[in-house]
Amino acid sequence: MSTLPIRIYGDPVLNQVTTEIENIDGRVAALADTMIETMYEAPGVGLAANQIGVQKRLFVYDKGEGPVVVVNPVIVESEGEWTYEEGCLSVPGLSWEITRANAIHLIGFDLDGNEISVEADEFEGRIFQHEMDHLNGVLLIERLDADQKKEAKKILRQRQLPVALHDPDGLHLL
Repeated sequence: MSTLPIRIYGDPVLNQVTTEIENIDGRVAALADTMIETMYEAPGVGLAANQIGVQKRLFVYDKGEGPVVVVNPVIVESEGEWTYEEGCLSVPGLSWEITRANAIHLIGFDLDGNEISVEADEFEGRIFQHEMDHLNGVLLIERLDADQKKEAKKILRQRQLPVALHDPDGLHLL
């Protein structure tokens, strides 16, 4: 199994809304395997397909109980608020206190095409919301207030983070 470079802040692919997966097949399963390996190597607890340049609605995660794949996810309910420090593999080395819904209900499909329905709160719910943001073209920096966003962008410019351009259209993987 191999890993792929994770796209980082500044790569336009991260700001695009992903498209639904029409057919869950062996190519999707192979993509999920690569994503899981990439997530673990990073290391991270979640990874959306567009973070490796694939513009499809798929994310993988592991909250400590083994990897899970979610195809075409949708958050159908959310409630409450929970503030927690959050980082992102596409914005390496930075994290902020982010307020998100405390509890959510997510539906989607597994790699066998079976419907998944998960009610999650706190950490697991945050993972889902974070990955859904990616699939909707929203990067963590967009969740910051104006002053935080300005400071974050200044830091990122100073670092001059390179943009991974391995397969810009994401077609060779899916």
